[in-house]
Amino acid sequence: MDTVRWIITTAPEIFLLLTVAIGTILGRIKIRGFSIGITACILIVAVAIGQLGSFIFPPILRSFLFSLFVFTIGYRSGPEFFASLSIRTLAQVVLALVIGATGLILVLIFAHAFKLDAGTAAGLTAGALTQSSVIGTASGALAQLGLPADVLKQQEANIAAGYAVTYVLGYILTLLFVPFVAPRLMGIDLKAEAAKLEAELAGGAPAKADNLSYRKFQARAYRVSAAAGRTVEAIEAAIGGRTVVERIARRGVDLPPNRDAILEAGDDVVLTGPTAAIVAAEPVIGLEIDADELLHSLPGNVIEVLVENRKLHGRSIREIADIVGTNARGVFLRTLTRMGRDVPLGPDTRVYVGDVMTLVGSTGNIARAATQVGHALNAGDRTDIAFLAIGIAVGLLAGLASFKIGAVALTLGGGGGALVAGLVCGWLRSRNPTMGALPPAAQQTLSDLGLGGFIAAIGLGNGLAAWTAIQAHGLLLVGMGTVVTVVPLTVGTLVAYYLLRMNPVVTCGALAGAMTVDAAVTGACDVAESKTPVLGVAVPYAVGNVVLTVLGPIVVAATSSG
Repeated sequence: MDTVRWIITTAPEIFLLLTVAIGTILGRIKIRGFSIGITACILIVAVAIGQLGSFIFPPILRSFLFSLFVFTIGYRSGPEFFASLSIRTLAQVVLALVIGATGLILVLIFAHAFKLDAGTAAGLTAGALTQSSVIGTASGALAQLGLPADVLKQQEANIAAGYAVTYVLGYILTLLFVPFVAPRLMGIDLKAEAAKLEAELAGGAPAKADNLSYRKFQARAYRVSAAAGRTVEAIEAAIGGRTVVERIARRGVDLPPNRDAILEAGDDVVLTGPTAAIVAAEPVIGLEIDADELLHSLPGNVIEVLVENRKLHGRSIREIADIVGTNARGVFLRTLTRMGRDVPLGPDTRVYVGDVMTLVGSTGNIARAATQVGHALNAGDRTDIAFLAIGIAVGLLAGLASFKIGAVALTLGGGGGALVAGLVCGWLRSRNPTMGALPPAAQQTLSDLGLGGFIAAIGLGNGLAAWTAIQAHGLLLVGMGTVVTVVPLTVGTLVAYYLLRMNPVVTCGALAGAMTVDAAVTGACDVAESKTPVLGVAVPYAVGNVVLTVLGPIVVAATSSG
């Protein structure tokens, strides 16, 4: 035991890293498809290991780790957040605001009724509303109150205790509420409504010839006979299926495949498009030929494109085809993903900033279409460390600013400043893709390491005091946590369905997004036997990340005034 205490005193970072590792491993374990999450496991492990002794971590380490996490959250949400300030997504924004505001009101009511200190109230907010970043912003706000060191340490321990007790409960309740309770409150059958929504997405007027719909894509070569004297445009229209003449070779010389180009007998042409269409092209053009040289020299590609054009935000695929126009010629949409989940495709499927389109076609055609949508994701992109460091530094500087309401100083704190900086930097990146690269894999690494390290430092440094607080207020926290989780979800469901007139399936996805609980979306999709709940996630998730995070300083300011 003496050796353990010596390590704790000499190199506490060893235990910090072990805590992150053990918590991550435990958080990945699923029992019948259910997991309590990595963040909660890291905190539980940290509090348990914290009973071994007194861990001391420099404040700058916790500040740095949390800044990495919250900046990344802002960077990831920035394009979606600013694009959500649109009439087309107003209902989803209102839903996220309603849930955040209801949760805040309930926390303040409980804080007043039970004389909760600022730390406990902040921990309740972070756990019951399932937003871990509140821990950091609330801790930063507490640090600026000028509290004695022992009082500040106890407040931080109370945050950890409140979060540890209420987060797992809030997470489980959200997982159950979204797919099972919300549909009952709306009086609907989620599976039937999802089937109806799928039919609506696929129905309506037929897609235009330049719609981005995808079918199995390939290229074939033909020698012109029947098509002699006709234009490329006429041939493409006759074959249909969005087929495109990609190449024309006349007596060994390539000609530009313009739509007004007139074909001659003996020309060799390369046709690309859905298999079902081009296999029937022979009667229209002429005999299919074996022309490996023609086909091999036609560069084809499959590219993921991040949607960043605000003009496309909230619009259907049908509308986007009209906006992109002839730039969509020869390009096919294979999949659309939102927050890593496939979105069901149909002419009326709506696309949001932050979605990822997988486009198929020739390299030139994809490059032309991608510029109208956003920018291509390149696995070889390197993180722009200078942009990242300057962005976080500016955010931390902004977090130092404060203003007073009465005797209470309100401030963003370092965490809030880093969040705002991340939002702005993510938005700037979407406006100018050549600057500030932070690839998705790097975002995930910074987010996981930053939050995991920060939570581990909080739990280890306050383990003894947190356990004491859990023993003293555990049952009370369970009761308050249940109310702070369930009531905002209930209010949000009723407002979304009966007041905002949102589609019930989209409402379920939006509830999960506003509470930032990804697994609840999966639960809704499983019950609906459809991917349609994913349609409501993106905007509330972006707004919820911001709104819930800034509740930390608000709760501290409101509960410290008394």
